[in-house]
Amino acid sequence: MEKNRAIVARVERAAIASPLSDEAEVIQKAGIELMDIDAVSEEEIIAKAREADVIFTVRAVFTRHVFENLPKLQAVVRCGIGYDNIDVDAATDNHVLVVNIPDFCFEEVSNHAIVLLMACAKKLARMNHLLKTAGWGASRRIMEPMGSIWGQTIGIVGCGNIGRMTARKAQCFGLNVIGHDPYVDRNLAKESGITLKSLPEVMGESDYVSLHPCLNQETFHLIGEKELHMMKPSAYLVNTSRGSVVDEPALIRALRDKKIAGAGLDVFEKDPIDPDNPLLKMDNVIVTPHSAFYCDASFKRLRISVGEEAVRVAKGRRPKNVVNKEVKPKDQLGKRELVCLPSLNSLHCKEAGRDKISLTCKGRLRILPRGKAG
Repeated sequence: MEKNRAIVARVERAAIASPLSDEAEVIQKAGIELMDIDAVSEEEIIAKAREADVIFTVRAVFTRHVFENLPKLQAVVRCGIGYDNIDVDAATDNHVLVVNIPDFCFEEVSNHAIVLLMACAKKLARMNHLLKTAGWGASRRIMEPMGSIWGQTIGIVGCGNIGRMTARKAQCFGLNVIGHDPYVDRNLAKESGITLKSLPEVMGESDYVSLHPCLNQETFHLIGEKELHMMKPSAYLVNTSRGSVVDEPALIRALRDKKIAGAGLDVFEKDPIDPDNPLLKMDNVIVTPHSAFYCDASFKRLRISVGEEAVRVAKGRRPKNVVNKEVKPKDQLGKRELVCLPSLNSLHCKEAGRDKISLTCKGRLRILPRGKAG
């Protein structure tokens, strides 16, 4: 192994990892060593990734213990938008950049949310099954009740990029759009046709509730029994964000007790979902295997972006998309900046307090005009 050469590693469980392709091409073309590490537990990651300067991952969990025991690590690149498998505070405390790809799969996930909404509203999955197994009459008998879609209301919970894109697409079908997000810029929401309201108002007024928040401590089980009971008995819940945004046992009870009409789910509290999960046996629930993000073109863009971000860090440049922007990277620790003031007869160095000084500069030397130092 070449001394001082930057090393990038993919850390993933081999059994579920996709083959390296576009990201590997980007990294290797830049002349950077690439390792493919099969690791799941904290100790496996620490033992196998000890030499890595940059790590990229989809599912590996990075805890405080891991960060504290990877002294070379400069950055973790999460292959996607969400980063709930990374302890960002611990990364910051250990001077590790957390990088994500926030412009990935906007179109795909918003399309998927609309598809699930339509499939629920038109009972497509159940009609398809009955027509194939029980015949024409059985399939037609479940048509009633069925909402119009046009003129109904969709509630967007989480009005970030994907939520706003879903809102814009929903309007093409004549849906009225309301939303809840305590952090979104009101002008951005208004530009996307979203009328912002409180969470109880959104849950109570919507015919379809589409979930798009990031998963964090604040949004864990954001939708629980209380919120589900606020919904109309004719309303549907659509979730393409993260499974743990919803209290899954509470959702199962609400569906069984007909507190809501049904759900379209791409994500679950446990990923992959247990085969005996009651949601898989409910006629009024449409499920997909956490696939909303995917199409061939978007995944290729993701892999290239991950490779490019890893290369930026490995070459000493700042990545484009840093989650913990306040972190001071390890490669800047211990560096000093010498600020000097020019004068007519001498070079006065700040805090020097001497007539003559001998300097060896290993950091940056920056000359400031008079009056600009302090």
